[in-house]
Amino acid sequence: MRARSEMEKGMEKSEIVGYEPLVKGLKHLIQQKQYRALQMINSETINLYWEIGEEIYKQQEEKGWGKSIVQVLSRELQKEFPGAKGYSAANLWRMRNFYLTYRESAKLALLVREISWSNNIIIMEKCKDDLQKEFYIQMTKRYGWTKRILANFIESQTYEKYLLNQTNFDLTLPEERKIQAKLAIKDEYMFDFAELSPEYSEHELEMQLVNNIRAFLTEMGGDFTFIGNQYHLAVGSKDIYIDLLLFHRRLRSLIAIELKIGEFEAEYAGKMQLYLTALDEQVKLPDENPSIGIIICKSKDKTYVEYALKQTNAPIGVATYQLRSTLPEDMKAMLPEPEEIARRLRIFED
Repeated sequence: MRARSEMEKGMEKSEIVGYEPLVKGLKHLIQQKQYRALQMINSETINLYWEIGEEIYKQQEEKGWGKSIVQVLSRELQKEFPGAKGYSAANLWRMRNFYLTYRESAKLALLVREISWSNNIIIMEKCKDDLQKEFYIQMTKRYGWTKRILANFIESQTYEKYLLNQTNFDLTLPEERKIQAKLAIKDEYMFDFAELSPEYSEHELEMQLVNNIRAFLTEMGGDFTFIGNQYHLAVGSKDIYIDLLLFHRRLRSLIAIELKIGEFEAEYAGKMQLYLTALDEQVKLPDENPSIGIIICKSKDKTYVEYALKQTNAPIGVATYQLRSTLPEDMKAMLPEPEEIARRLRIFED
């Protein structure tokens, strides 16, 4: 056996201490560099696909070729680069369409290089206008949505609901939480699993949601967990009961839900503010974020809700519910004007 070095002998004599911060720092450095390397690879892949799409389009225009040209190109490229993925005829045609979709928008042409090709395909093929595309690109970039998650969000009309939902989060939540909080709250919930009589009460609605808790949490969103119903808190000599108490894992916040079977009234916001104050002081753990309230009513006047929430200091959203699946036929007609949508999307650029 080889003789051990003086360094090895020295290490045996004196135990090394205090190295943990160094290990932690090196791990962070390695992970950071790996992430940047992946970003560069992805960006270059998108650049390549953009240039391929541009060349295909320009040659088609110049030589009058039809769609069948991609069949020829696919065969030749796969022969030259055996085993390389991405050169099927369908994908080459997508590259052409990708270039045509974004060539007129300098802003989007840069943004698309920051998400994966598979996510770009979903957005390009499922989204109609540039503002909608920008929303999903920004969300995918910010939150690292997978292909499946992105497709689910588009299918559930997250863009439209994000623009339609009514909250005071812009005034009550810090920048890093307000976007995620807005995404967590819908403008309308579908409780079509609830079996209720024509003259049901708020208690009956609550019990239907509790008895169908899996369906209810699915409708609320994937990051909610159930804590309890009629959650009791003592405030001075008064007892208060929160209809439903949930926890949102990404927001790390308690979510208080108040159910109303009639139209929204301003007094509901004041009552919810009391609930949230009590939760923050009595239930919230030190490492959790302040509680958020959701008031779910049968109907609401949007202007009235807007006025009611302006003077409320606690983060509250107001939504409605339906007992059967009947979305508005033309939700787009209810959206803000394009200039207002563009203004709201600017928050993602920070």
